[in-house]
Amino acid sequence: MLVGVLLPGHGREPLEPLRELSGLATSAGAIVVDSLIQKRQKPDASAYLGHGKVEELKQLVTKCDADVIIFDNELSPGQIRNLELATDTKVLDRTEVILDIFASRARTHEARLQVELAQLEYALPRLKRMWTHLSRMEGGIGMRGPGEQQLEEDRRIVDRKITELRRKIALIQDRKEREVASRSAEPTVAIVGYTNAGKSTLMNALTGAGVLVEDKLFATLDTRTRRWRIPTFGQVLLSDTVGFIRDLPHGLVASFKATLEEVRRADLLLHVVDALSDSARDQIAAVQSVLKELGCEKKPTVMALNKIDGISDRSYLDVLRAAFPQSVPISARAGTGMEDLGRAVGDAIAQSFLDVEIETATSHGKLLAYLGSHAIEQSRLYENGRVVIHCRLPRQCLAHVLRLRGAVRPASDATLALIASSPDLMAPVR
Repeated sequence: MLVGVLLPGHGREPLEPLRELSGLATSAGAIVVDSLIQKRQKPDASAYLGHGKVEELKQLVTKCDADVIIFDNELSPGQIRNLELATDTKVLDRTEVILDIFASRARTHEARLQVELAQLEYALPRLKRMWTHLSRMEGGIGMRGPGEQQLEEDRRIVDRKITELRRKIALIQDRKEREVASRSAEPTVAIVGYTNAGKSTLMNALTGAGVLVEDKLFATLDTRTRRWRIPTFGQVLLSDTVGFIRDLPHGLVASFKATLEEVRRADLLLHVVDALSDSARDQIAAVQSVLKELGCEKKPTVMALNKIDGISDRSYLDVLRAAFPQSVPISARAGTGMEDLGRAVGDAIAQSFLDVEIETATSHGKLLAYLGSHAIEQSRLYENGRVVIHCRLPRQCLAHVLRLRGAVRPASDATLALIASSPDLMAPVR
């Protein structure tokens, strides 16, 4: 049984939240039998729903013989307990369903640790509800019942486990940061987007990666990185990342910081949008919200409007393109628009790089080593103890090259025009 409480400012059609919740429930292995929606100015403190709706929900559960009630809202432990007592049925909220899906899809050791941490942080304030079947005795010192003693012991166990998981994940994150940073010699592009927008299908279409593709929410939890050759630019590293969703639990965002390191370190974000969805704009806003939480909202981004092969009314696509004029319409499944997408990504990445020639002595090992790890080398010419390296250099690296006394010359008209418009790029570095 699906339940949604629509509060002021939800900004969606009444059935839209439950359509997505139905997808989450199905992905978790449930069969949806019915749904209930209530509009309220604010949630009821005791049961989130109003008292009359709680009674209606109880009758619907009995009529449909439902085993579980899933709310599209985040409930407090007290609200869940009151609803379970009133309906005599297990109650889950949206966060718990998402955590369950993540737990069933986690394949790597890293993903399992991250999901377990998020689950324990969610469960800790709810342990009291889990122990309602045990007896408790009211009173002070020496009067506590076995249930309360067990509850305190469980809290200590969970606290210790959370501390240990955070330590392990911190080590993974440090290693991940070093791993991602070590790939800085090649531009990196991270595919981001709402869950089930077609990110993995696009990854396969561009790189032949053979990533698992399923018509399910959160089919991909582990980041995969492959090389993608863009005809107008050259080779880049393309990473497929976990999908985002509306109201993604904060605990999951925090737990998956290591996995999302690819997003934080990427030179460019490739935002894939399901253009078939009626709520495409809401999904774009949800992705931008998570990117802001990661501190990536200002990163250069190319938007791809996917699944255009399934759109029958072209006016809808025209409205989307008008709202996002820099977007590229594609179909990852049919292979439509791949050249246009590659050109847009190549042009966007090129704006972050300078096409330059750097001259230095062949004995200047420090500068040569720096260029080897940060620049994309095109050619190298030796003459009279000097070396001239034609390369693409990230704009943020130019100051360090000048500090190391490398002689820098523009190697293309575009770079020359860029330096002319931003003379501070070549200003002396103190």
